[in-house]
Amino acid sequence: MRERIGTAAVRAGRRAEDVTLVAVSKTHPIEAVREAIRAGQYVFGENRVQEAAAKFPPLRSACPTLSLHLIGPLQTNKVRDALRLADVIETLDRPRLADAIAASAASLGRLPTLLVQVNTGDEPQKAGIPRAEADGFIADCRARFGPALAGLMCIPPLGADPAPHFAWLADRAARHGLGLLSMGMSGDFETAIAAGATHVRVGTAIFGQREA
Repeated sequence: MRERIGTAAVRAGRRAEDVTLVAVSKTHPIEAVREAIRAGQYVFGENRVQEAAAKFPPLRSACPTLSLHLIGPLQTNKVRDALRLADVIETLDRPRLADAIAASAASLGRLPTLLVQVNTGDEPQKAGIPRAEADGFIADCRARFGPALAGLMCIPPLGADPAPHFAWLADRAARHGLGLLSMGMSGDFETAIAAGATHVRVGTAIFGQREA
């Protein structure tokens, strides 16, 4: 996987080290994560706070350099736990969630790196701030969270050409002076790298099919 990422980066005129692999370990057992750590992978992505809370504290005790990204929709009642646990929250997508993050960060004295998730396909069933509201929301979060608001994330519509979605997100990140772009998964990460992704979220290609 790292070889494919490096090849895609070089093809795009970039360096392999400019792209971080986020190994999506959601639904996979803790032993699968341990195996990935033994293979030299230290950045992981989880969808649910409860699952991450069960898996990652014991892993961190053995490997303090682990970095945990929360990449699934975040409920406001899980924000406090998320802030304690995560290094990066990639799914900031609505004002109410921003309010909850700000309140919990103030009381805990801890604020992870934040990415705004944009619903680039404006799909009603999918999380993410709509395209039309993205610029205003990003600007508001930038003013509110300062450098902790570091980038953008998207999940293009299933079956659609992802390239225009990645290009749109990269353009928005540039407009707002944001350096992180989390885009691209197992089936399209090479396209995402060509568009400027700094983080690619890969699960199936590393861990195999997820359990139901």
